[in-house]
Amino acid sequence: MIDVEEAKRIVMDAVRPPVAEDRPLTGALGRFAAENVRSAHDHPLFDGSAVDGYAFRSDPSITGWTVVGTVTAGDAFPRALNAGECVRIFTGAMMPAGADTVVMQEHVQRTGDRIVHTDAGLRASANVRRRGEQLRAGDVAFPKGGLLSPAAIGLLASVGSRSVRVAKVPVVRVLVTGDEFAPDAQAVPGRIFSSNDHLLAAALGQERIPFTVKHVPDDAGALRHAVDEAVRDGDLVISTGGASVGDLDLVGPVLRQAGARIHFHGVAQKPGKPMLFASVEGVPFFGLPGNPRAVLVLFWEYVRPFLLALQGAADPWPRSARLPLADALEVKGGRAEFRAAQVRDGRVLLLADEGSHMLRSLIDADALAYLPAQVCRWQGGDPVDVHFLPR
Repeated sequence: MIDVEEAKRIVMDAVRPPVAEDRPLTGALGRFAAENVRSAHDHPLFDGSAVDGYAFRSDPSITGWTVVGTVTAGDAFPRALNAGECVRIFTGAMMPAGADTVVMQEHVQRTGDRIVHTDAGLRASANVRRRGEQLRAGDVAFPKGGLLSPAAIGLLASVGSRSVRVAKVPVVRVLVTGDEFAPDAQAVPGRIFSSNDHLLAAALGQERIPFTVKHVPDDAGALRHAVDEAVRDGDLVISTGGASVGDLDLVGPVLRQAGARIHFHGVAQKPGKPMLFASVEGVPFFGLPGNPRAVLVLFWEYVRPFLLALQGAADPWPRSARLPLADALEVKGGRAEFRAAQVRDGRVLLLADEGSHMLRSLIDADALAYLPAQVCRWQGGDPVDVHFLPR
């Protein structure tokens, strides 16, 4: 059995470089940039007005201006302004040559084609968006490994991009093993309702990952067939159940029979001690326990970061912080623990320490507190690491 830090290192060492593809900006939301995206143009493209008002050349000796035209967004004034001339201008419109300042319309008094203004604090270059003040042509507009958010897509569009090179999204095959599940929603003595299929479908859907789910009985032949099929069609396989070392825990033996490389089997952690990580014909395989709490915690701590890394994410790990515990705590030790927690007013409030088959406290959690195996006691105010949950 290995510790959590070693398990995470081994998992990340198995990440392959992502395959890249070009996507239109309209279909790139939630994808990761496969290369630095450089701006083809300055942004802004030109000096433009930041307000509705009047544009002119600043000159302390001039206190009144003659209006010689109007410039709206999308227009270009046909000539340079002379000293003492101004144009009516609107937000986003291109500044005429010879103009360097805009006075807001509410500070202007206009009589016919003449204006004066009452803005005593107006300075040269006021209310002007300068060409290239955000980006110059050739600058990196968006970095390799960055997540393409609505803001990022909007920025790329504003510098003239219409497509972006992104990492391909891996396809996941989920195998839910076991004979213990009741059919549909019918309560049957000795059987339980299947939840890992729904849980993982929701977790993968939240990450925009394409997937399939297949139920596999406790039968070595059926499991081997399902593994072979999943490896052939998927970029990552996740199984639930059958990951321990009991008589009916078939995942490990079947993978070995299939010639898999077992990177580790068993991690000193709670929940999720029996977790297995392997490669089958080069395809990564997470063998998770059957208990739903363990499945979800292991997805957050191992599988999701691995999926993000497969897509070239610059930082695949959960957002984390080191914060003080709200209350004293004592644990058995010997295994690291991932505990459901809420962060309130900068302090970590641990929620109910439920069994690995229970999910209720994870509904209310916004983070997992990581309690390393080497520490058994904490006082209120002692710092602990927290991993914020994806939202």
